[in-house]
Amino acid sequence: MKVIEFAAFGRPAEMARLVERPDPPPPGPGEVLVETLLATINPADLLTIEGRYGVRPRLPAIPGAEAVGRIGALGEGVAGLAVGDAVLILSGATWRDRTVLKAGAVVRLPPGIDLEQAAMIKANPATAAAMITGILPLAGGDWLIQNAANSAAGRFVVQLSRRRGIRTVNVVRRLEAVADLQRLGADVVLVDDGRDAARLARDVVAATGGAPIRLALDAVGGGATDGLAASLADGGVIANYGLLSGAPCQVDPFHLVFRGIRLQGFWLAQYAKAQGAPAMQALFAELIELVARGEIRAEVEARYPFARIAEALDHAARPGRSGKILLTP
Repeated sequence: MKVIEFAAFGRPAEMARLVERPDPPPPGPGEVLVETLLATINPADLLTIEGRYGVRPRLPAIPGAEAVGRIGALGEGVAGLAVGDAVLILSGATWRDRTVLKAGAVVRLPPGIDLEQAAMIKANPATAAAMITGILPLAGGDWLIQNAANSAAGRFVVQLSRRRGIRTVNVVRRLEAVADLQRLGADVVLVDDGRDAARLARDVVAATGGAPIRLALDAVGGGATDGLAASLADGGVIANYGLLSGAPCQVDPFHLVFRGIRLQGFWLAQYAKAQGAPAMQALFAELIELVARGEIRAEVEARYPFARIAEALDHAARPGRSGKILLTP
């Protein structure tokens, strides 16, 4: 079978390579053979290959957190699945053209669903939904603020917040991103370079009429975190879930000490462990239904076969992308 793996940590386009490995054995009891149709490249995958993610795998390792596939064979005792079914793959190490998994590690997809959109359900939509509902009890009419709002996760925050009646302030670096987010339903979009926290806070007050904002979602870190802190109401929470700047989160102690702002991390893997399997299955079922109905979606910028993995990884690391990069075995 074809597998993308890396044997050392470093620059992803240089470390990852396409290799041939023995085919997996036939599925055993309670297992399924899945043939991969599409996989995604996420920032977490790049960080994993660089050795900077929350988990450093034993090398050589196969990257990949998301994929969709088709059932190629069933082991004894598997119910609710059939050969030919399209499935969402919930396990990791997805950059391979086939794999044997426990039947519980896949979720059957409804017929006719857009498989490209389905391939992107596990990471960004789930992260967005979990942050909106799992950090603070936000209700319709409440506000949240986020940076990197034109990222894949940020776009899902806009779409899912709008469905819940939650209003969003969306911070971007490029003027070209404004109109696209407005089309998705963003209430406020501000262009800010992250260098002047006080200026961002003034812009937020002007755009929202001074509405209190209790939740900030930070995908950038560095000085951008301080701009979110300055924009929050006293007692608000910043959830940092990304490292796009490559710099540690910076917050003026004034906000932490005197205003009660709290900075915490958010990692979907930890959230899922805390919530438990039934809650996560319900979350994925909701997201699958929304994708199947075309009510949430992400943009795709390019598709690459496994054989062009170096080009794909360079493209995925390129700043200013307008959509996800997909891999096609």
